[in-house]
Amino acid sequence: MAFATTDDGVKLYFEEAGSGQALVFVHEFAGDWRSWEPQMRYFARNFRCIAYSARGYTPSDIPTSADDYSQHRVSEDIRCMLDGLNIRQAHVVGLSMGGFASLHMGIDHAQRVLSLVIAGCGYGAEPDQRAVFQAEADAAAAMFHQAGPVEAARKYTMGPTRVQFQNKDPRGWAEFAAQMAEHNPVGSANTLLGVQKMRPSLWDLVEGMKAIQAPVLIITGDEDDPCLEPALLMKRHSSSASLVVLPRAGHTNNLEDPDTFNRHLMDFYLAVLSGRYGLRDPRSLKSGILGFGK
Repeated sequence: MAFATTDDGVKLYFEEAGSGQALVFVHEFAGDWRSWEPQMRYFARNFRCIAYSARGYTPSDIPTSADDYSQHRVSEDIRCMLDGLNIRQAHVVGLSMGGFASLHMGIDHAQRVLSLVIAGCGYGAEPDQRAVFQAEADAAAAMFHQAGPVEAARKYTMGPTRVQFQNKDPRGWAEFAAQMAEHNPVGSANTLLGVQKMRPSLWDLVEGMKAIQAPVLIITGDEDDPCLEPALLMKRHSSSASLVVLPRAGHTNNLEDPDTFNRHLMDFYLAVLSGRYGLRDPRSLKSGILGFGK
């Protein structure tokens, strides 16, 4: 088994495949390194692909204190993964919690990023939803401690933005739910309390978004309601961002529609690698259809 060690001594399990420019996959709260298998198999034909389990997710270490988990720490763990594998720069792909981490990586370590894919990112990020989201994080953490991961996973994977996956691909959804049920309850609860609950609002990161020069692809499902407005926020404030909205899609979009997801990523990478992906034309920022506005 392969591990990279962070600068605070946590061992992160990873798997890799392929060769070429590095492509690092950062999973969501309900996933782990296995959640990226459709992408690992597809993109390893052209890239050096790395998928890893975040701290708190086996086979990675499980720090027992919630103080060892934070949004900043998750972003730094991506950097440590690159350092441990002697990778100077990488394309970073993140879903949900991993999307937040990818965005922070682009803001905090811009020189290490070749491009960013930020998928399903934004739940609880709206300022007026923060208190509700924090209460949900507390309740979910308590459920992992009290009911255990099997019951917690059963409820979590039946949420309103997960049923799309279940309806389209019952076998894939069942595998996803079974893998979540294997998660360590201490690691899951600490991730909820340290990372999810305490992360800053995306609305507080607007200036950082404006500074990103690396190509950015934002992906969201049109039935992933909590992530629609945040996706528009990121698109509006990042001149290097493109936005894809997947039809009739929920939150787990890399597994729910893997072929569509992969195709959009590959089109994005072809544009980036060919040098044809630039910043938004400033003429398009004027208001109005005819451009007479300011």
